[in-house]
Amino acid sequence: MFDNRSVRTSPQGLHPFLRGWIATMLTFVMLGTVSAAWANPFFVRMTPVGAWELPALALLALLIGVFVALPNACGLRRASAGGAAGFFGIACPTCNKILMLFFGGEALMLWFDPMRPFIAIGGITLLSVAIWRRWRAFNSFQTNLQNEA
Repeated sequence: MFDNRSVRTSPQGLHPFLRGWIATMLTFVMLGTVSAAWANPFFVRMTPVGAWELPALALLALLIGVFVALPNACGLRRASAGGAAGFFGIACPTCNKILMLFFGGEALMLWFDPMRPFIAIGGITLLSVAIWRRWRAFNSFQTNLQNEA
């Protein structure tokens, strides 16, 4: 049987603004801590934080919050790819074991590190496209509902 209380306590039952705000804050804190954008007892960064990394982290978290606040399932893969690319762009390159395995230490600092701002911009762009597509899908759904009524 349908229980109205479960809808109110589920993440989808929250007000979209509140759901987006929670996603923004959690993303900012979690990605900032994991990428060691600030000093924390869990992760140590081997390379200094660039001047562009905190604003990129804030923008990435804000876009993820907007994506979560929009009520539609369109663009999830694109948003996930954008979030992952944004994280790889912001995170410390020498701390990432996957990148170290693929590139090796010297190639990582020579080739990948200078590309990190562009990778972060690419991730932010992918996430922006996913938001735009989700917004368009939501608007067309609303228009179809209004036309049927």
